Amino acid sequence: VQAAEVAEEVELYEAELEKPIAVKFTRGNDGAAYVINVPNDPRYDEFEIGDKVMKISASFGPEVWDAQNYGQVMYAMKTRNGDVYMQLKKMNGDMSAFEEKKTSKFASERAGGNYGAGTAEVQQKNYIKAKEASEERKTLFYEGMEKFKAKQYDEALMLFENVVGLEPKNYIGDNMSKTTDIYRVAQYNVACCYSMINSIDAGLEALDKCMAVGFDDYKKIRSDPGLANLRAAEDKFNPVINKYDEPLFNENAFKAIKNLFGNK
Repeated sequence: VQAAEVAEEVELYEAELEKPIAVKFTRGNDGAAYVINVPNDPRYDEFEIGDKVMKISASFGPEVWDAQNYGQVMYAMKTRNGDVYMQLKKMNGDMSAFEEKKTSKFASERAGGNYGAGTAEVQQKNYIKAKEASEERKTLFYEGMEKFKAKQYDEALMLFENVVGLEPKNYIGDNMSKTTDIYRVAQYNVACCYSMINSIDAGLEALDKCMAVGFDDYKKIRSDPGLANLRAAEDKFNPVINKYDEPLFNENAFKAIKNLFGNK
């Protein structure tokens, strides 16, 4: 007698969220977007760490997109004007999307206290996997650059958001940096993309993040045509840049001098 297969019961829920959205998301090992942090706020009571985004409202209009990958979800969420709809899958504490998969040989050796061939095998596979992930990341980055040069800013943005999402966990560089060079540059490029599509708040958020982790070419930030729309929003741009770089001049003193001379 052949046993009948039991269909997996999928528990889905929906949320309509007002921006800014306080829930944080990360890229899982399958490329999808998952909840990684839930604030202590009754608006997010149904959210749990590990839940997977299945659908997301489009950048504008009533259309709802299937959630294809982390970059697309971030793009849709940040560029939408108004409330954001999403459908999520309850994972009920399943954190496997955040874990490196181990071989069965490795698992049995570890259970027995023996760290032999399986351990070496896993180390080798992890090395190859890391190399492949690094190459995939570079490919996405350069594809993003090509899209940006072609003025396909929305497509470039999704690619760069995925590059950001591929940042290795617990990274420490030779110079003790906690972020990779490609992460900082990709985050800067995310800011440029948002600027080019005139999504000011999302662009400034990305710009703030890239400077917070060490991007310090302030002359470029103050002159790059790709950030022109962000700079034009002076009341929002200046407080962000001035947190990291000394102001070009003391604005209060400048205003006082203008008033002294009749604002001529």
